[in-house]
Amino acid sequence: MPAILSHTRDVVFLGDEEMAIVTHGGVEFTDYGGQTVSTSTQRIQWDPVMAEKAGYKHFMRKEIFEQPWALQETVLGRVYEEHGRIFLGELELDDQVLQSIDKVILLACGTSWHAALVGKFLIEQLARVPVEVDYGSEYRYRDPIGNDNTLAVVITQSGETADTLAALREAKTKGAKSVAVCNVVGSMATRDADGIIYTHAGPEIGVASTKAFTSQLVALNLLALHLGRVRNELGANETREHIDALTRLPGLVEQVLKQDHLIESIAKRFYRSSNFLYLGRGINYPVALEGALKLKEISYIHAEGYPAGEMKHGPIALIDENLPVVAIVPQDKVFEKMRGNLQEAKTRGAAIIVLSDAPLDAFEAFLEPNKDHLIPVPSTHPLLTPIPMVVPLQLLAYHIAVLRGCDVDQPRNLAKSVTVE
Repeated sequence: MPAILSHTRDVVFLGDEEMAIVTHGGVEFTDYGGQTVSTSTQRIQWDPVMAEKAGYKHFMRKEIFEQPWALQETVLGRVYEEHGRIFLGELELDDQVLQSIDKVILLACGTSWHAALVGKFLIEQLARVPVEVDYGSEYRYRDPIGNDNTLAVVITQSGETADTLAALREAKTKGAKSVAVCNVVGSMATRDADGIIYTHAGPEIGVASTKAFTSQLVALNLLALHLGRVRNELGANETREHIDALTRLPGLVEQVLKQDHLIESIAKRFYRSSNFLYLGRGINYPVALEGALKLKEISYIHAEGYPAGEMKHGPIALIDENLPVVAIVPQDKVFEKMRGNLQEAKTRGAAIIVLSDAPLDAFEAFLEPNKDHLIPVPSTHPLLTPIPMVVPLQLLAYHIAVLRGCDVDQPRNLAKSVTVE
């Protein structure tokens, strides 16, 4: 917008037919012939921070809704579906090195540790390499075993987490090759590691990680596929099938985001609860942990995530009519097991929130219409279910926190990057 500026008045050209004359006395809108143009006044409530939020009330909500784009960016330019190949240009570890790997260690903290737990399932199933998962804050204190046939993968949004960096350095002193899965270009983790897989999720301002988490899951899928191909554990057809499912993920997450109003209505029913139990099995057990963590972080409600098969080994003692149970129930090989777990919870009076790609009639035998809820989630490849499944849990935590009047973007006692031990 061109302007003529002076000490007494400013003339700002608004378009082909109008201009604004700004003086100490006010603003007058005219055409170029000097005739006053009738205008209405509207006050814009945005400050610079609100403008950065692109109209969203909170950064966290904006970042949840950015996930379809972020997932696409993580995959972009890295998959060759026609040939069933993965290209990770900054991995910096040649095929011979990757073929010699006999153990993978995944190191992370917080939400990234949950991504690591998913990564264990991915790498062991697709590349057939044994995987250990360690907290970055614990790894170096147990005199870990490693050698030059070990691959240490650190997972960190910021690349500056002190505990994760210390774990990376400890692994390297044992001779391990190293890779950083990270969102921040040029961060310390990317400088210290031998290779890098950037997630390309864009800036994440909200302290509670959302799009960084799902992008890490996509990056770990790419790493697992690459290892599987290099080590001849995966054929081209299997890889193409997985790549096709990866490229469909953004559309599936968009479908999940359309359930926002449903999830908000569920939050209105449960936001006064004091405790939650989250249940999942297999690759979705870490999603239960992540859902519980999100609720704890931003709403200050106590929540526990558990593998559903362990429910009878302790947590079942907590279940009564005051404990909502959130269950991740894709139609997989343990679907009937999960249904059995939910029936046990129902007999003890619990209210149930189910996330599933199965139709409602699969749960009608025990879900009560005015007490329990089903959140539909679209089907995908079994190894990719954690990504669409975690999005409703992010939204549920967000809406509960807002209803409780919590500071969603900057929850108490937490920092985006934990740079001290």
